[in-house]
Amino acid sequence: MSEIKTIGVVGAGTMGNGIAQLASQIGANVIMRDIKEEFVERGLASINKFLSKGVERGKVTEEQKQDVLSRIKGTTEVSDLAEADFIVEAVIEDLDLKKKVFSELDEVCRPEVILATNTSSMSITLIAAATKRPEKVVGMHFFNPVPLMKLVEIIRGYATSDEAVKVTSELAQKMGKETVEVKVDSPGFIVNRLMIPHMLEAVKLVEEGVASREDVDKALKLGLNYPMGPFELMDFTGIDICKFVADYFYDELNKELKWVSPTLLKNTVRSGNLGRKTGKGWYDYKK
Repeated sequence: MSEIKTIGVVGAGTMGNGIAQLASQIGANVIMRDIKEEFVERGLASINKFLSKGVERGKVTEEQKQDVLSRIKGTTEVSDLAEADFIVEAVIEDLDLKKKVFSELDEVCRPEVILATNTSSMSITLIAAATKRPEKVVGMHFFNPVPLMKLVEIIRGYATSDEAVKVTSELAQKMGKETVEVKVDSPGFIVNRLMIPHMLEAVKLVEEGVASREDVDKALKLGLNYPMGPFELMDFTGIDICKFVADYFYDELNKELKWVSPTLLKNTVRSGNLGRKTGKGWYDYKK
């Protein structure tokens, strides 16, 4: 594998722009692609905002901020990714969309380029099957907010090579992350496989009248030393994401009843109150 000088990021949303920022901070040139110019511009603005806060807090200088921004090129053209030495896909959690993206990347990128997916739960093997290079497809699951969270899960698909795992792990570590290796392509990998059950049980406790959501959050923060309670965390990541992943687990993990979403969770998602991104979820964030 040649030196990684240019990193392509597909998706300029919360995860994508965070990954693009990290890639630029280690000195790589970055090509951040999304389907609309407005999405690209929003992603670049988010990076600028995050770095500006760092300047205010004395974490980075204005010169360092401008240096990082200067290495990130936004585009809507998938063909621009042809010059990338490594790709990270960070589009929405839609398997068909991811397969389409990987099929396009397979055509555009050089044969030796590793294609990584930031999926939080989906099958690396299925995504890799959309390419002619399944041995070079790997899971690289960052956590939100990307610049601050220390963990990256590195996930093997059925055909992922040792070399792809090694290169991806080393890149994540160069970005300042700690890595864990998921050796079998199992839904949810490590973190979500453990996190989703405790979110579902938290909702059931409230639904059954055992405790209020405020007290459930307080109990886990003070009793288990969690930085956020499960309801706060669902609001932060998106309540719909919790339900989506639970439904995916139900389909993929033998339709076990423990993965069935509680009625309260279903109705909250149906109401459109999805957390911070909509201004209201389990808690109210509207000013």
